Amino acid sequence: MKKVLQDLTKEELSALVEGLGEKKFRAGQIFLGLMQGKRIDELPIPSSLKARLLETYENEPVKIAETLVSKDGTKKFLFALADGNLIEGVLMKYVYGNTQCVSTQVGCRMGCKFCASTLGGRVRDLTSGEILSQILVVNRAEGGTLKARAVTNVVLMGSGEPFDNYENVVRFLRHVTAEGGICISARNISLSTCGLVREMKRFSEEGIPLNLTVSLHATCDEERARTMPIANKYKIPEILDACAGYFEKTGRRYIFEYTLISGENADETHALALAKLLKGRPCHVNLIRLNEVKERSLKAAAERDAQRFLEVLEGQGISATLRRSMGSDIAGACGQLRYSRIFPDGKIP
Repeated sequence: MKKVLQDLTKEELSALVEGLGEKKFRAGQIFLGLMQGKRIDELPIPSSLKARLLETYENEPVKIAETLVSKDGTKKFLFALADGNLIEGVLMKYVYGNTQCVSTQVGCRMGCKFCASTLGGRVRDLTSGEILSQILVVNRAEGGTLKARAVTNVVLMGSGEPFDNYENVVRFLRHVTAEGGICISARNISLSTCGLVREMKRFSEEGIPLNLTVSLHATCDEERARTMPIANKYKIPEILDACAGYFEKTGRRYIFEYTLISGENADETHALALAKLLKGRPCHVNLIRLNEVKERSLKAAAERDAQRFLEVLEGQGISATLRRSMGSDIAGACGQLRYSRIFPDGKIP
């Protein structure tokens, strides 16, 4: 596999171009073209320079292989990488803008029982440029420009655990928020982690004030470990302490995702326990009715139970919302589309 040109910053591109004996302004042309989602062979530069770049760099590191459109307007993208691997993403349209969910790894090794991304395990990490390219190609496909973006918000909630690919993800975040590029504000970016405490603490020092989201899904460690193996390493008090540190460093309240699973964590007793756990903390709870994965036995909580859970939290003074289900008719949950294409018979080798 060749290198990914989108991994490079504008300054690094300048050094590359000058090292090839080209004039410095070519770097600006390359950078602008890449940020517009163009392939190397489409860049407005001499053919000789294109040829030299293509000797080392992938012409199209990420391309849209398939697009599914939901009846609610949500779009699911299957992306093909240059090495033949597949990842996926979702574009959700809201009143305030369009949010793209991106992947950070091919597969995932965290093993959460409610997620299709873990089926088959982790294959490899994505580079910063591969993460960024998911946004660049969708922005272009949707008719967006750098001045009028079709992608206004980003969530790192696709396949993979972002903090399990720490260096590439942080580099991506610096690229995607940089002036002169696609320039998405950190305040319009959310990063979801299953709770890698060491990396959470490290990230609080990076100076990137995005929306930190933690997949909690339980109110005690014993119950959390039933669906999230990471709970055997990091306990809830440690996660809460890391979240408090993030708030102290950034001033940004943190978010807990809580997937409502029938017979597991969705009754009134759990709602009261969750409220007690989070009382007085500068946080928000994002309730999610489980998007069922047919390869798993877990079932979604009924809509009435989800509404009751929300009412209990709000009655206890906890800021909370119930996420609107989107894209369920197009395998909207992360990992489902990729899994169906690489294991069409439903069996993992």
